[in-house]
Amino acid sequence: MNSVDALLSGDRRALARLITQIENNRPEAREALAALYPHTGRAYLLGVTGAPGTGKSTLVNELAKARRRDGQTVAIVAVDPSSPFTGGAILGDRIRMRDLSGDPGVFIRSMATRGSLGGLARATADVIVALDVAGYQTIIIETVGAGQAEVDIAQLAHTTLVVEAPGLGDDVQAIKAGILEIADVLVVNKADQPGSDAAVRALRGMLNLAHPASRFPGAAAAAAHHRRPVGAGSPPPDPAAPVEPVWQVPICETVATEGKGIAELWSAIERHREHQRASGALAHWQRIRIEHQLEALIRDELYARFVSASGEQLGQAIQAILNRARDPYTVVEELLR
Repeated sequence: MNSVDALLSGDRRALARLITQIENNRPEAREALAALYPHTGRAYLLGVTGAPGTGKSTLVNELAKARRRDGQTVAIVAVDPSSPFTGGAILGDRIRMRDLSGDPGVFIRSMATRGSLGGLARATADVIVALDVAGYQTIIIETVGAGQAEVDIAQLAHTTLVVEAPGLGDDVQAIKAGILEIADVLVVNKADQPGSDAAVRALRGMLNLAHPASRFPGAAAAAAHHRRPVGAGSPPPDPAAPVEPVWQVPICETVATEGKGIAELWSAIERHREHQRASGALAHWQRIRIEHQLEALIRDELYARFVSASGEQLGQAIQAILNRARDPYTVVEELLR
C-alpha cells in the first residue's frame, strides 16, 4: 500500500511517519505531498493564538472534545518553541491534552518552530496537507504565544481565534502585541477571574475604533485582513461587484478549565465560517493562501540552491565581512550575479 492509499484509509502510523519526513525535509516527503495534494481541501482549519498564559492549550483541548461529541474527527497541531539542544518541540504533545490521547478520532502532534518567524513551523502547511488527506474534518493549529509575530496564522487558517485573559499585566494583551487585527473571533478565557469584564470592555472599545471598511469590503480588504497586499498575482477587486457584508468580530467569554462557553464559541466560529462562504471571502482567501505558499516555497528553494552552489565562496565572504574588509551589501550583489 502506497502512502496515498495508506493515508486515505486512515493509517495513523503512515501519517506519523510522513509527518516526521516532512519535519526533516526528506525528499520522499515532497514526492508523497505531490501525490496527496489532489485529495486535499476537505478539512476546516481553525487557528488559535494569543499571549502566553491565556490558557490556549486548555481551550484547544475543550474545543476538540466538543467537536468529538458532535461526531467529527479532530487533528491538533501544536507549534512549540524549539529546544536549543535538540531542535525538537520543547513541550512535546501538550500535557493539558492528555484526556484526548486515547481517542482514535483525535490526532495530536507537536512541531518545533525551529526559528521560523510568525510562530508557525515551516512545515506546518505540509503537515496540514497530510492530516487533511487522512480524513480529519477539523484541524486546530495552536501557535507559539510569542505576541506580535503571530500573524502568519491568518494566512493558514479559515478562522483565527485570538485568546486573551485578565490579570496578565495589561487589560488587553493583544493591543500591545499587535495581533488584534488578525482575529476573526476574540476569546476572553479565564472569564471567572477578576478583571474579565474590563478586558471585554477594552476589546470592544478597540473593535469600535476600527473602521468597518478595514474588515471585509471586498477582495482588497480580504487580502489585507490576511496580511497580504493585492499584488501582481491577485485579481483586482471588481468595482461593480456588490459590497459584501462586514464581519463583526464577536467577543466570546470562556472558562476552559470548566468547559464553560465552549458551545457559544463554536457557534461564533460556525457563523464566521458561513460568512466566508456567503460573502465570497473564502474563495479569495484560498487564492491568497496558495500565492503565499508558492512565494515561501520559491524563497526556500532559491536559498537552498544558492547555499549549495556558493558554499565555499559564501564562507570566504562571511570572513571578509567579519574582518570589515567587505560590506554585506556589495557581497550579496556579487554572489547573486
